[in-house]
Amino acid sequence: MTAVPPQYAIFPVIDATMNGITTVLLVVGHSFIKRGRLAAHRAFMIAAVISSAIFLCSYLYFHYHVGSVHFQGHGWSRPVYFTILISHVILAAAIVPLVIITLSFAIRERFDKHRAIARWTYPLWLYVSVTGVIVYIMLYHLFAA
Repeated sequence: MTAVPPQYAIFPVIDATMNGITTVLLVVGHSFIKRGRLAAHRAFMIAAVISSAIFLCSYLYFHYHVGSVHFQGHGWSRPVYFTILISHVILAAAIVPLVIITLSFAIRERFDKHRAIARWTYPLWLYVSVTGVIVYIMLYHLFAA
């Protein structure tokens, strides 16, 4: 296992926190558009983009300096963890361009196209942010050495 040097130990906490904040912002932002509150929806979704960007910067910085941290669980936890992790990583790579495209349509007021792609972007982004927190909990708390 790659031990996390103390000066970098805060970064996984920041990452999980930003994923959690993104989750809340997405759910609240989605509820606002369902109730026709466009300005509130816009504000919450922009905040979700910002919190995701902060996460991504923190994540990349941490892994550039620390490398990978190996999962320490055994038995049933390994296939569960790796199933969640693999789906999370694949969808996290896909969500970046989806968010950019979805946001771009909204900025250009192409709401028909924005709505069409947001139907895919929202649940995938929500899944990525929730599973990011789950991966953190499994890696650093439930099955840590």
